[in-house]
Amino acid sequence: MDGKRMRSPLSRARGLGPAKEGVEHWWIQRVTAAALIPLTLWFAASLIALTGSDHSAFIAWLKTPLVTVLMVLLLIALFHHMALGLQVVVEDYIHTDWVKIPAVVAIRLACFALAVAGIFATLRIALVAAS
Repeated sequence: MDGKRMRSPLSRARGLGPAKEGVEHWWIQRVTAAALIPLTLWFAASLIALTGSDHSAFIAWLKTPLVTVLMVLLLIALFHHMALGLQVVVEDYIHTDWVKIPAVVAIRLACFALAVAGIFATLRIALVAAS
């Protein structure tokens, strides 16, 4: 079928095709959402299992290599997904560039900082020997 017949009349009049942007953003948002499902279920189940445990039991749990890796993956997926979602909200509801661009940059920086802080804390607990 001819590609021109699939486009809207307004698009044909303007000579515009698909934007060819946003597919990667959409795809990464779906991948992070899919990754967050098992990671969040694991984290919630782990917290329920640790209910009533003391601080040392939690630290011992977090020092387990598999738990450390899963926690880092959870933090990466969580904050990347959050940054993508908040960026979409800003792009959809803020229409002035002088507000939109700094807002997206601030969101990206804040999510990156939170992810780095969480990963640093997790690795510090996991890798530093008990004193």
